[in-house]
Amino acid sequence: MHLDREHCVRAVQSKDARFDGWFFTAVLTTRIYCRPSCPAVPPKPQNMTFYPSAAACQQAGFRACKRCRPDTSPGSPEWNQRADLVARAMRLIADGVVDREGVPGLAARLGYSPRQVERQLLAELGAGPLALARAQRAQTARLLIETTALPMAEIAFAAGFSSIRAFNDTVREVFALSPTELRDRRPRSAHLAPGTLTLRLPFRAPLNPDNLFGHLAATAVPGVEEWRDGAYRRTLRLPYGHGIVALTPRPDHIACRLTLSDLRDLPVAISRCRRMLDLDADPVAIDDQLRTDPFLAPLVDKAPGRRVPRTVDEAEFAVRAVLGQQVSTAAARTHAARLVTAHGTPVDDPEGGLTHLFPSPEALAEVPPESLAMPRTRRTTFTTLVGQLADGTLHLGVESDWAEARAKLLSLPGFGPWTVDVIAMRALGDPDAFLPTDLGIRRAAQELGLPGTPAALTARAAAWRPWRAYAVQYLWATDSHPINFLPV
Repeated sequence: MHLDREHCVRAVQSKDARFDGWFFTAVLTTRIYCRPSCPAVPPKPQNMTFYPSAAACQQAGFRACKRCRPDTSPGSPEWNQRADLVARAMRLIADGVVDREGVPGLAARLGYSPRQVERQLLAELGAGPLALARAQRAQTARLLIETTALPMAEIAFAAGFSSIRAFNDTVREVFALSPTELRDRRPRSAHLAPGTLTLRLPFRAPLNPDNLFGHLAATAVPGVEEWRDGAYRRTLRLPYGHGIVALTPRPDHIACRLTLSDLRDLPVAISRCRRMLDLDADPVAIDDQLRTDPFLAPLVDKAPGRRVPRTVDEAEFAVRAVLGQQVSTAAARTHAARLVTAHGTPVDDPEGGLTHLFPSPEALAEVPPESLAMPRTRRTTFTTLVGQLADGTLHLGVESDWAEARAKLLSLPGFGPWTVDVIAMRALGDPDAFLPTDLGIRRAAQELGLPGTPAALTARAAAWRPWRAYAVQYLWATDSHPINFLPV
């Protein structure tokens, strides 16, 4: 995108917010960088240069604009619609792997050498993994400075900096303000409990919250998730501790209230919440593609901007997908709630009814099979899955190669195409996952006049690629689609 200069100039001159996060505009005369929709008067085209990432702008010596705050742009949709090395690396960096494990740890997770990862990221993003992680630390530091009363030393280490000096130098370099000056500019806000932060999660418009929050609320596992006072709330298992998040849809953002046991988990928690709500999607591009089918066009026009509800924990969702095989949503929630009560980690939630973290694969692997209230074949499926997740034979994460993960899942007993595609769509994040055998999809297709058999529907859906997972959301949203057929 950033290499198409004419396209980028037009986007900046029209202040087109659809391109925020796709690329960044650096102004040669002022040495600042902006998002395309910056409200300031656009610079002359000859004074613009374009970069694919905020980290590349910072490496080139540009500082962030104080008006448009480009570090708060939605993420590039590229990283959620691709499964190549660069996309997987970007998802891992957003999940804090570089800060926790360094570049060698990042490379090991991807199965490449550190030099190969560095070379690929530099070629496509103009910055290596350390620079990209540094840009993320700067954004985390700004959030903590502006939303908490923590001492600067605590903020520095919570944001991932190794020293106070590195924290101060980075904040000055990126924002052209010292940490104290940045805090003095913040708006006055209500007092929050220690460890609690209120944030605004941006997204590209339009966003239809009905299917997104409706699905999460309808399939919520008691004790782990709940819908309360207009917000979806759930517990989070995080690298350094645990958290509780409340997410409320607003017209131009998602209001996010986070309570963390360890503030070092802030960037990871934000990344996982954004991923669960699919906030980095490009709804205009997706809907335009789906509108080319005259049978889908009325559904898209009626409620544009549908997202794919995903997950904050890939292993958890895989377990829940197995619990939901061939049973209603209510029955699957009941099964999951029993496991949570018996084997989940207790948490304290003074503001609501959340009681546990969802059990880890290691905890579930210790569950006696005979205690599971399910048919013998599904019990075998469950115990095989959690056993392989616990011992590392099967790994489902943001870095997963989608094709490889699908193949491994299909090799497990009791895993058919429906279960694998549900996991691919909602856990792995494959935007092209499709469910032609799903009863709700087949009923919706029949009602709309689309082919009714899985093979014929799959052939027709080829025109919807690479956004078939979003087509699934529009089909599930038809009036005749019953809640019992929603996958948990």
